[in-house]
Amino acid sequence: MADQRAAGAAVRSEVFDFNTHPELFTDILSRRLIAFAVDALIVVVATIPAFIAVAVLGVVTFGLGWLLFPFVFAIVALGYLALTLGSNDSATIGMRSAGIEMRTLGGERMYPVLAILQGLVFWILVAALTPFVLIVGLFGDRRRLLHDMLLGTIMLNSKPLAELEQARGA
Repeated sequence: MADQRAAGAAVRSEVFDFNTHPELFTDILSRRLIAFAVDALIVVVATIPAFIAVAVLGVVTFGLGWLLFPFVFAIVALGYLALTLGSNDSATIGMRSAGIEMRTLGGERMYPVLAILQGLVFWILVAALTPFVLIVGLFGDRRRLLHDMLLGTIMLNSKPLAELEQARGA
């Protein structure tokens, strides 16, 4: 069992090596930008019914429910990340449409808590360090952004990753 885990760890570290498998990182930044645009649109559209629900709740609770208005967008966005990026697909709808997925550096798929942390750390860093958060991705061969580095995650092209995992029997 320990030998299998060691072999699995060796395969995973090799999988994420730019020199061994550059196809995993081809066009990652541009695909990520497309995925972000799609996901932002989805979250904005999903926020509309949430705002309506809070407005109705405010009327029913004589204005008390309206205290939720400042948090509606964040709740919808974080819920979206937990349900999509934190799923077995390890990708939001935008990421799937762009052909990318996120994994931990150990090769594991994302899970809801890590997906929510990914979103929170991204928003906090963008608010504090824009455009540094994004510029970092231009200098590394694996195109990781600052919040990826802090959380130990990596963005990969889905098709080459699936082919590699299938070939390795992962």
